[in-house]
Amino acid sequence: MTQLFAGPGGLDLGAIRAGLPSVGYEVDANAVATRLAAGLPTVHADVRDHDPADTSDRRVLAGGPPCQTYSVAGEGSGRAALDQVLTAVKRLAARDTARHVFGDERTGLVLEPLRWALQAMDTGRPYEAIVLEQVPAVLPVWEAYAEALEAEGYRVATGVLAAEQYGVPQTRRRAALVARLDHPVALPAPTHRAYRKGVARHEGNPALLPWVPMGEVLARDEPFVVVSNYGTGGDPKKRGRRSSAEPAATVTGKISRFRVVSEDGRELPRFTSSEAGLLQGFPADWPWSGCDIAQQIGNACPVLLAQALFTAVTSA
Repeated sequence: MTQLFAGPGGLDLGAIRAGLPSVGYEVDANAVATRLAAGLPTVHADVRDHDPADTSDRRVLAGGPPCQTYSVAGEGSGRAALDQVLTAVKRLAARDTARHVFGDERTGLVLEPLRWALQAMDTGRPYEAIVLEQVPAVLPVWEAYAEALEAEGYRVATGVLAAEQYGVPQTRRRAALVARLDHPVALPAPTHRAYRKGVARHEGNPALLPWVPMGEVLARDEPFVVVSNYGTGGDPKKRGRRSSAEPAATVTGKISRFRVVSEDGRELPRFTSSEAGLLQGFPADWPWSGCDIAQQIGNACPVLLAQALFTAVTSA
């Protein structure tokens, strides 16, 4: 499998569990350091400087392009340029090879998987399957991808998935695309119940497993409450709170700033890198390396969600 924007290994672990060893392209030196320490095959390079001819394994193409300009936690230039991005998708589908220029170059990186997929098609060695994930704001881009890929003979499914419905101890939402060449494909069916504030985990669809709370994966000596900055609007009294009996809120690169307190209000140690990684589905001993580890963890795709996506295309 060829993986673009490979990050520190979330997609890799999901792919490996689904029986798909991969080679990851990653430009960030810190993420590359983590990947190499973990023994993951890695090409330290900008995906814009490469194409499908540089890799021999073309069975599956995957990736999670940088989300900073699209995320609601970011400055929003990608969301503001969405119409330009959708136009660029159509131009790529028409084989217009002119470079697309945006105010923030990270915005245009979301186009790279389509460029790779179309170039592979044009060389007569198309990818059999494609798996992509990003923040929910990118769903319109994946829907435009779907139109372009269907014109090439792919079957495509897109949508927004909730990570806790795949066993991740975190309520993260991701826009996903899965595609198969000449074979029907569907997004993975949930295996766990959706989290709802104030609704007990044993309630809901009995055919699904309960969602997973933080306390089930973090080996802490006592119950705790995580105090984040989500939804504050600048008001400290509105800071989001999740107890250890609930899933974590979305893990971001700012997770090291979240306070952890006891049920009676005592300050407790904040999350370690190992703990933050566990909330994303990484093993406790994952060899986080380089600098800005919190950002690496926040940028990663949750492992169990990645596994579900790859299983969806390999079992189709």
